[in-house]
Amino acid sequence: MTAPAFAVYVHWPFCLSKCPYCDFNSHVRESVDHDHWRAALIREFDHAAETEAPNAGPATSIFFGGGTPSLMQPATAEAVIARVADRWGLAADVEITLEANPTSVEAAKLADFRAAGINRVSLGVQALDDDSLKALGRQHDVAGALQAVRTAAKLFDRYSFDLIYARSGQTAAAWRDELGHALTEAGDHLSLYQLTIEPGTAFHTLHQRGDLQVPDEDSAANLYELTQELMGKAGMPAYEISNHARTGGESRHNLAYWRYENYAGIGPGAHGRISTNGETTAIRRHRAPERWLELVDDAGHGTGETLPVDSRQRVAEILMMGLRLTEGVCRVRFAEQVGDSIERTLSAQRLTELMEEGLVELDEVGLRATANGRQRLNALLAHLLD
Repeated sequence: MTAPAFAVYVHWPFCLSKCPYCDFNSHVRESVDHDHWRAALIREFDHAAETEAPNAGPATSIFFGGGTPSLMQPATAEAVIARVADRWGLAADVEITLEANPTSVEAAKLADFRAAGINRVSLGVQALDDDSLKALGRQHDVAGALQAVRTAAKLFDRYSFDLIYARSGQTAAAWRDELGHALTEAGDHLSLYQLTIEPGTAFHTLHQRGDLQVPDEDSAANLYELTQELMGKAGMPAYEISNHARTGGESRHNLAYWRYENYAGIGPGAHGRISTNGETTAIRRHRAPERWLELVDDAGHGTGETLPVDSRQRVAEILMMGLRLTEGVCRVRFAEQVGDSIERTLSAQRLTELMEEGLVELDEVGLRATANGRQRLNALLAHLLD
């Protein structure tokens, strides 16, 4: 158990281009009125602090995600951080992360973001192979990516970067070499995502018509296992399905999500979960950037839905998030969040079946998926929650 977290997420929805694999709430615009957007984000913060989470804080993490938040002006990040400090306060060891693309223009702004209060960056490198970067629709090359990583290493005590594997035509040998290269540049954290073909993306269209081939299920599973082996040997084991860190290097912000702690979401499409007095409220902002901006101008916030989370849904969300973690679902935290024990809440028969199949473990610390279970998490959850 750790002290309760309170995380703040800020969504910047704009990108230079839409990557063909991306199904995030990201949009390409010729121009952005930065002063207008800065003011709108601040107004929605004020609304959240006054009406949604008036007793929250201090903030243990702030995360600028997107989209591509490194396209915002550093003054916007600085203003947002100051407002969070004013409204909710900042923990002494607050983690303030900015997602950034490793283009030369954005890398040149990293020093200004550091001066604005950012103390951790997460770079969207995605591949250390120029042909793959081109296929993934990225606007940087390997040389530029590595230069951005090295710039981040000089400016920030903590930095991370992302890679995507199980790409079209990728072999185990090629991934072994690429990951080995990445480890020579890594700090305390790496995010390693298996490519998934998401509906509504350009890759989905290509895949549907047979113009994009990706590794089959068995090959992808072998790449996943190779990833776990190499990262474990390097002293950066997985603490979550796709995230690896040295001890103490875990993303505190993402841990707040996975541990089902309180978090506020600001900006288009952002989500929040606030629990008070045993009741949890789910908050969702309008997704479309221009519509969100209009609503903030008119009403001071761009909220789309505010809904109570019933006890059954809360249990489902706790398990869906917590079983992604190597540590699993903490017994004490579960009892505090749900009001009862794991055994009395879940089906004893189904728990026993999953334990006998070697997919979950349950002990005095809590419930966690085994390595095999995390590879089959969707099916495991379906069985446990049906």
